[in-house]
Amino acid sequence: MATQSKQSVYDFSVKDAKGQEVDLSQFRGKVLLIVNVASQCGFTNSNYPELTTLYQRYKDQGLEILAFPSNQFNGQEPGSNEEIQEFVCTRFKAEYPVFGKVDVNGKTADPLYTFLRSSKGGLLGDSIKWNFTKFLVNREGKVVDRYAPTTTPLSIEKDIKKQLGVA
Repeated sequence: MATQSKQSVYDFSVKDAKGQEVDLSQFRGKVLLIVNVASQCGFTNSNYPELTTLYQRYKDQGLEILAFPSNQFNGQEPGSNEEIQEFVCTRFKAEYPVFGKVDVNGKTADPLYTFLRSSKGGLLGDSIKWNFTKFLVNREGKVVDRYAPTTTPLSIEKDIKKQLGVA
């Protein structure tokens, strides 16, 4: 299916850390926070704990965080998928899905990221500026907001709560 005919995040499939296809339609009805992550970025130690906090607070209300490692920014995610999983799950106790490494910009960008970027452009047009760019997706699979890498996960908690319908 061509990217142009895809209408929501749920129309895509991605690869998990083991290389298995994951149909994002399994997240239908959930609010998603999709983040490109890196283990050796200056934002790593602040973002991962806050993502874990948000996930713990709102997973039961329908929040899913989908993390996509990318090595496109100064080679700050050099590890294998297995090493990335070990790092994130051990050091930051991540319980949300961390997928296989992807490109988020350029001709080799994962189709999901091409869709996300075209749905909500940023300061540099539709390109992803750096690690930890965040996309908030509503329960219908539509991108409702995009946040810069410098925007901390906890600072967007009110936007997440609004999408979840949580007071």
